[in-house]
Amino acid sequence: MNTFTKSMTIAALAALSFAPMAQAQDGGLTVELNKFEDVEGGCQTFFLFQNETDDNFEGFEMSLAIMSTDGIIDRLLTIDAAPLPANRTTLKLFEIPDTQCASIGEILLHDIGSCRPQNGEEMDCFGILTLNSRAAAPLVK
Repeated sequence: MNTFTKSMTIAALAALSFAPMAQAQDGGLTVELNKFEDVEGGCQTFFLFQNETDDNFEGFEMSLAIMSTDGIIDRLLTIDAAPLPANRTTLKLFEIPDTQCASIGEILLHDIGSCRPQNGEEMDCFGILTLNSRAAAPLVK
């Protein structure tokens, strides 16, 4: 066996040894912008939070940049979605004040201000987060 083949074999075995660890992780957290609805005073947003982890999140706060249809940042909005129970989907409604739904071109996840499992330390949730949108505007990282 030449040196190149030995190196490739070692690399393949190393990759396989980490594969079970990746599969053993519990699921992630999906945030879906499900729909918009114009209401008096603004745009009502309907978010679904699908927590497929084994953790109850007692803190989950997102900073969102609301972008106009021409790509200009209209405003920053912070939403607090906690609590998010483990292995459950939760519906949360948030109003974007003084905004017509049709004027929203995109919602950008600017930051996660808090992601804290119950009785746990703050953690970086970007790695377990998936964003989806069924609304007219995409929800993006």
